[in-house]
Amino acid sequence: MNAHAPDALIIGGGHNGLVCAYYLARAGMKVRILEARKVIGGAAVTEEFHPGFRNSTASYTVSLLQPKIIADMGLVERGYRVIERPKSNFLPLGGGEYLLMGGSLEATQKEITRFSAADAARLPAYYEMLESAAAILRELALEIPPNAGGGAAAVLAGISAARRFTRLPAQQQHDILKLFTLSARELLDQWFESTPVKAAFGFDSIVGNYASPDTPGSAYVLLHHVFGEINGKAGQWGHVIGGMGRITQLMAAACEEAGVEIRLQTPVRRLLVENGAAVGLETANGEQIRARKIVANVGPKLLYDELIDNADLPAGFRRMMDGYQCGSGSFRMNLALDGLPDFSDLPGPGDHLKSGIIMAPSLDYMDRAYQDARRYGWARKPVVEMLIPSLVDDSLAPAGQHVASLFCQQFAPELPEGRVWMHDRDAAVEAILNVVESHAPGFRKLIRGQMALSPHDLERKFGLVGGDIFHGRMSLDQLWAARPVVGAAGYKGPFEGLYMCGSGTHPGGGVTGAPGHNAARIILRERSFFRRWLG
Repeated sequence: MNAHAPDALIIGGGHNGLVCAYYLARAGMKVRILEARKVIGGAAVTEEFHPGFRNSTASYTVSLLQPKIIADMGLVERGYRVIERPKSNFLPLGGGEYLLMGGSLEATQKEITRFSAADAARLPAYYEMLESAAAILRELALEIPPNAGGGAAAVLAGISAARRFTRLPAQQQHDILKLFTLSARELLDQWFESTPVKAAFGFDSIVGNYASPDTPGSAYVLLHHVFGEINGKAGQWGHVIGGMGRITQLMAAACEEAGVEIRLQTPVRRLLVENGAAVGLETANGEQIRARKIVANVGPKLLYDELIDNADLPAGFRRMMDGYQCGSGSFRMNLALDGLPDFSDLPGPGDHLKSGIIMAPSLDYMDRAYQDARRYGWARKPVVEMLIPSLVDDSLAPAGQHVASLFCQQFAPELPEGRVWMHDRDAAVEAILNVVESHAPGFRKLIRGQMALSPHDLERKFGLVGGDIFHGRMSLDQLWAARPVVGAAGYKGPFEGLYMCGSGTHPGGGVTGAPGHNAARIILRERSFFRRWLG
């Protein structure tokens, strides 16, 4: 192999690719990242989308980033700073009613008491149940899942995970099993009676999930969104000063300091396979680069459907990947605003505007949005979450003006009747703005610029197949030892020399860094073993 060739080539400069590259380089490997876009960061980027207005254009809020990674990469010392939301969620309900969650347990209970004293009384036990399950996820996030056919190490990993679970009291085991198998509605109906309270908690079950809160397994997606932490506080979410791109800029700086080479505007055309092993990559301009390790930070669908010849994949693996489900039903908008929205149910400024503003007053509303999308291609009344990060970060907009992030559900990855998103995008935008306008009259008049990203746009711009923000559905058949598929759960591809480090591997989607960390562990473990074996 050429003396100047890297030891490892990483496809994609998203946050997981940067994390993986950092750990490999820190261990002495020569690492090169090939990023298709002109900016590093994948879907965690901050971009100017309208003159003078910057925002986190895809991923837009932080909680799940692993504390170990933050410490190892020295992100705080480099300038990483997160502002916690003073309140977690604000739900305008119409008719002068609203629900404002977060701040403290007592404050949330006081709010909930306006709808149900019984629900307020049950809240501590519900939080305790969620936290006990989230603690298991936190422990497992940096673990390597057992891999079918993976030998003794895989068996030991499976035993370790099982022991964690069986050591829990029977009630906790019972609750966790429900979280993994029930629909969000079934779970929440067992805890609460109030429609707004169930909506507040049920929203997390459909974030990035093209499903109804009635879909079996949707309770797990709810749990996935609460296992993170901010500034040492479990379950908190916040805004990164400088936007999500600040995280990946700081990671890139750590990588370059460790010796990683980052090449932008270098899309990969295909993986080079020889004698059943990955040996290199071919870029879009025809350049061939060889390396001992190829690490894919793209989603499994993109990797196996577009970058690898079908003939190079084992037939059984190809069949499993054909069934891998992508498409999160998400539509993203970034808005440049002349001022702040004024919500009819809670007029004026306040902490509610610094929270996640959820425009979906009931589980029934969320279900209708999904059924609409199944029938028509997108919800006539979408689920809309709005954040206004410029309220805590004045670097994002000119003085007196603001940026808003709109994360919207449900929008089909593929439209029915041969329609395409390029033609339906504007109508979908109108449906989204109609929802916001119904809660904040005059909102449209505040808009001076916008970026609208349909599922197709998310795929084209960020490589998210089907617009899937998680690189694949977060359902029981695509989690832990089955993510992306059984036999490829240990961050290794179906042939020698190929590894995966993106959100299509355990523990799944969100800006966690865990897949990148874990993939690097596997690569370095193998490297250490062969060095000892060779003497």
